[in-house]
Amino acid sequence: MMTDQQAREMTGYDRRMFALMNRREGTPFYATAARRRLAVGAHIALTVASDAAWLLTVVGDQRWAMWTMVALILPWCFATGVINGATRGLLELRERALDERQRAEKARVAARARGLTQWLLLAAALGAGAVALQGWDTEGLLFPVLFTLFVLHWLMPLWVAGLAVKDEPEDFEDPEA
Repeated sequence: MMTDQQAREMTGYDRRMFALMNRREGTPFYATAARRRLAVGAHIALTVASDAAWLLTVVGDQRWAMWTMVALILPWCFATGVINGATRGLLELRERALDERQRAEKARVAARARGLTQWLLLAAALGAGAVALQGWDTEGLLFPVLFTLFVLHWLMPLWVAGLAVKDEPEDFEDPEA
């Protein structure tokens, strides 16, 4: 719940974003844990496909991959919106628009995402070391691997937050009323 002090500190932008992130129209897409997992899984799959298409466009000079990226952008944005709606904008809202519980949850999500990204970076470093020990030619792999790791670092908090969201309590109706 937002305090009066927080409401006074919020700018017009903060109020609009808060209202947008707390709209209820998208609830059917993230109402259950299974749907949230599906949205995060779809977002991961769309991100992998978009990342691969972009790399094929830039590094592989494949023109058709650009059209693949164009086709993937709307579903990717929709999945992003579903996750943001499920988390009530936890990662999109400024600190002043979050209550204490949300701030603590944001810190937990960031720490968990940082830990997962750290393990992915370690795996990449070990993989690079193993490839170097074998003497394989890796000249063309540096940029795609680093770009993919950047994308994972950027989106990991969103995915972790989407998977960490708890079901909202059912509306309690008093049988005596």
